[in-house]
Amino acid sequence: MTEPLATGSTIGILGGGQLGRMLSVAAARLGFRTHIFEPGANPPAGDVAHAVTTAPYEDEAALRAFANACDVVTFEFENVPTAALDLIEAQVAIRPGREALRISQDRLTEKKFLESLGLQVAPFADVPDMDAMTAAVEQIGAPAILKTRRFGYDGKGQARLHKAEDAQTAFADMNGAPAILEGFVDFSHEVSVIAARSPAGDVACFDPGENVHRDGILHTTTVPARLNTSQRMDAVLMAGKILNSLDYVGVLGVELFVTSEGLVVNEIAPRVHNSGHWTQNGCTVDQFEQHIRAIVGWPLGDGSRHTDVVMENLIGADMDRVPEYANDKDVALHLYGKTETKPGRKMGHINRIVR
Repeated sequence: MTEPLATGSTIGILGGGQLGRMLSVAAARLGFRTHIFEPGANPPAGDVAHAVTTAPYEDEAALRAFANACDVVTFEFENVPTAALDLIEAQVAIRPGREALRISQDRLTEKKFLESLGLQVAPFADVPDMDAMTAAVEQIGAPAILKTRRFGYDGKGQARLHKAEDAQTAFADMNGAPAILEGFVDFSHEVSVIAARSPAGDVACFDPGENVHRDGILHTTTVPARLNTSQRMDAVLMAGKILNSLDYVGVLGVELFVTSEGLVVNEIAPRVHNSGHWTQNGCTVDQFEQHIRAIVGWPLGDGSRHTDVVMENLIGADMDRVPEYANDKDVALHLYGKTETKPGRKMGHINRIVR
């Protein structure tokens, strides 16, 4: 794809959750259609998309028909099977590119990639078996955290080691999945940078946001984050370095720990990110529009923040507070249209304007 896509073109989105929903809304505002590919029935993105294909990622005929109907394809989550991506890419461009997905799908590969860029990460060790687990604990010590190398999110696929004696129990919790042991980082708080890169190599970053987690799930993101001028510049430069090294096209999330020794990269996400939802009410061009602009070859927005914002996720029973939020003049509601409320399930978020 060399020329910018014209309005009326179709953007394919792999995954039909809330991120796909908000990407579809942003695309529609710019005059584009979206086509969702989602194995599950009645996805949230289906309410606002032009078309939906409901099929498993192993359905080659459905994948080919989907790819044929799209002018460019993107994704709302990392864990799309490689075989499905191979088939789609044979017919239409995927943005961001496959290298970013390959790296982010495996925590060990991701840590090594970040280290290769000269970025600081938490101490880590590969844990393919119990012998390696024992050696890793001796090397890194405890407390530490054991994570599956693939398919973990929102605190899932993780086991904490409070002391070395917890190693066997933690390893058993992985159920045989390849894992990585990470040492704890002594940090004051976590921040994230949402950054974008265009096909021409232009880079634009949003202000870093400060994140607070509960039970492994993002609870709030506050902008501006508590960073001095040097830290803020370092965070943005680190995000830009990652984008350029991947020849990236689209929006990327970079999570960072703030420590007395500098910023430590926790992880990257090659997509729009939960901690960037504040941009919907704090910027003229939000992260979703920025992603659409990048993947279709339009100019990037500058992402300047015009308002201080606190984003709060609505998890499970938090939906009971929607009437209260709807009556608050400083709150913008963003609900995902999910019909079933479950504990730990992201049902929506609010952006509270700080005056």
